[in-house]
Amino acid sequence: MAVFPHDFLWGAASASYQIEGGVREGGRGASIWDTFSHTPGKVARDENGDVACDSYHRWAEDVAALKAMGLHAYRFSIAWPRIVPDGDGALNEEGFAYYDALVDALLQNGIEPYVTLYHWDLPQALEDRGGWQNIETARAFGRYAAAVAAHFRGRVRHWFTINEIACVVGLGYGSGIHAPGLRLPLEGQFVCWQHVLYAHCLAEQALHTADAANRVGFASTGRLCYPVSDTPRDIEAARRLTFGSPDDDWTFTHQMALDPLCLGHWPQEDVGPRLAACIAAVPQEITDALPFGKPDLLGLNIYNAQPARMGEAGPEYVRRPTGYPRTALGWPVEPDSLDWGPCFIGQRYNLPMYITENGLSCNDKVYLDGKVHDADRIDFTARYLQSLARGIDRGADVRGYFHWSLIDNFEWYSGYNERFGLYFMDYATGARIPKDSAAWYAHVVKTNGVYL
Repeated sequence: MAVFPHDFLWGAASASYQIEGGVREGGRGASIWDTFSHTPGKVARDENGDVACDSYHRWAEDVAALKAMGLHAYRFSIAWPRIVPDGDGALNEEGFAYYDALVDALLQNGIEPYVTLYHWDLPQALEDRGGWQNIETARAFGRYAAAVAAHFRGRVRHWFTINEIACVVGLGYGSGIHAPGLRLPLEGQFVCWQHVLYAHCLAEQALHTADAANRVGFASTGRLCYPVSDTPRDIEAARRLTFGSPDDDWTFTHQMALDPLCLGHWPQEDVGPRLAACIAAVPQEITDALPFGKPDLLGLNIYNAQPARMGEAGPEYVRRPTGYPRTALGWPVEPDSLDWGPCFIGQRYNLPMYITENGLSCNDKVYLDGKVHDADRIDFTARYLQSLARGIDRGADVRGYFHWSLIDNFEWYSGYNERFGLYFMDYATGARIPKDSAAWYAHVVKTNGVYL
């Protein structure tokens, strides 16, 4: 039997470009994902988010889905180019009106809005001026955050500034498989990295200035490990590998962002000479801002982790067994990631945490009976939530869980190939069809996970 705190928060999540559509409506400006997805060969089947789930027009159906499951909270993102079409300048009142309607409906239905300010849809006008390579983008983000905070004062109290800097920089400016599709050397990527962190600091100050009651978070993802046994040696091995040298894949780590923001210094593990030189060259303006960027809470986007143990020569990764379970996207199914991941993160940063994303892609379909039977999702989520309960029992201060995602949506470079939703999206008609997992999750929420 799983045991969660009596005030545990149950929710679901989405992101603006993935669900809204309406990209040329309501005064919205172009984003880098509009440009990227319309570039041939960048997205599977050359698909794009022009319509997506049409939540720009059908947001009331999304709220109804949340209400039907009895969820306490909804994590969604505001599209920066819908509020500031050119990224830094005149505010778009039609954009505010869209989110006003959504936020008010959530509150009227007893659903708390948890707002992400940046889930990757950078205004194209700012990218044309250098994007995250330009420190002015960070300053523009601070002004955008201040405008949004002032507008929603008293209605929105929980905020996440940035979603997954690892993907913003590593995939957008490193591998180039995400917008804007650049492939910069390490040094160029690090310039973007420090500017995104600076943007968070400026936004956090703006949010706290607008309302001292605001709770501000940073949603992180990165490498996590779990021990293959509960022995102290294996636990220590998993912890050390979780925060090991970032030099091999430095963008996909938690500590490269959270150490500066939460501890006030860059990672002290071996970072290699090139990263060390980048860190030494961080401008004083950014260094001085870091102490003001400590979040009130952490969002953790966790899907899997790597098994680890203490070998004869020290900590080592453990190879997964032949035929290990995988999702439709090919990601490993690793429930222990929700046990040990929050434990290790919590021990290092000592901040309250929310699981801001967790879920899986399945090969969902509408069966002959007109329903969507997604037993894999139910099994996956039950296993992960059981592990999360164990982690909380170990002392991880996790206060809520947001399932990714509320509805099937545009899944970045995969287009519409992947289905992560609790609700099935019929893209031909726009209909949202509850999957078996939606009813199952509603029961989990109603019983606070007792009968997992």
